Amino acid sequence: MAIEAELKAVVRDPELVLARLEKSYGAGRAEVYRDTYYEAPDGSLMGADRELRIRTVHGPDDTRTVLTYKGAPVDEASGSKWEAETRVEDAEAADEIIQGLGFTPRIRFEKRCRNYDFELGGRRFLATLVRVPELDATFIEVETAATTQGDLGAALDAVRAVLADLGVNEDDLTTELYTDAVAAART
Repeated sequence: MAIEAELKAVVRDPELVLARLEKSYGAGRAEVYRDTYYEAPDGSLMGADRELRIRTVHGPDDTRTVLTYKGAPVDEASGSKWEAETRVEDAEAADEIIQGLGFTPRIRFEKRCRNYDFELGGRRFLATLVRVPELDATFIEVETAATTQGDLGAALDAVRAVLADLGVNEDDLTTELYTDAVAAART
């Protein structure tokens, strides 16, 4: 498992950030994520800030489904977590397996994303401009992988440099989870 070194920020000027993404990293790809997050019967996943998710990604050329497990944060300031992810052939079968193991769907929601994959300084990055229909905000997520906990600081510094290049201010960073924000918006 690698550590997902990721920072998320609220975007104050989505058009400006979009223009900078397109100029620096080329045309992004529009994708819609349909996420289902699961919980253990005793609440132990959410209680330990861990995640189990099935995500179906609808893109212009294909649809793919990934199963993801994220461990508890290894860095409280960023919320970066160990992550294991794999593609699955059949989203419905994966859901049945997870529920058969005793996990229950906790929340489902949609994210409308524009993704940019690029390499910089020997690292692979994914920058994602995100809109969640139920939330009144646009977000930017930038992530890269840290192979060890010792590499996490350098990975996060590289992520911060990309965000700064996009004009995103450190004051706009947030660690609020989409699951929490969507749940709050629904109440």
